[in-house]
Amino acid sequence: MNKPRKLSSKICSNQLAIRRIRATQKNGGRVVFTNGCFDLLHEGHVTYLERARSLGDLLVVALNTDSSVRRLKGPTRPINRLKSRQKVIAALESVDIVVSFSESTPLKSICALRPDLLVKGGDWKVSQIVGSNEVISWGGKARSLSFVEGHSSTRLIAKAKISR
Repeated sequence: MNKPRKLSSKICSNQLAIRRIRATQKNGGRVVFTNGCFDLLHEGHVTYLERARSLGDLLVVALNTDSSVRRLKGPTRPINRLKSRQKVIAALESVDIVVSFSESTPLKSICALRPDLLVKGGDWKVSQIVGSNEVISWGGKARSLSFVEGHSSTRLIAKAKISR
């Protein structure tokens, strides 16, 4: 029986992620990359990450740092701090590597990690996905996965406010 990996082994720097990614690619494996805030994990996130993982042999999830989330979502976000979000995402069986980025977009991480496939949720057209041109330029692909309707962190927050 396989024991689950320690969460800390999934959360790593870009340098360690690069070594793991290159080893996977060297052995013919396909690396999938996605990113997001993943502030309040919900069914839509879990379904999306499972779909993303099914497209390759290694799933890398890049999380926005707290300051990056605030720039994108406003001063009341994130609700959960980066260390907490890293642990929750790393706990998912579908996720192999968790990295973080402080910029407004993950372009720098994408270029450093050089995944074979870049994916985002269905609310993004491939032409809008940051890094898609770069991934395609080195022979990779970019894909927009179907959106799981009725699930969003913003909706959960609004619902919680109404329930108070």
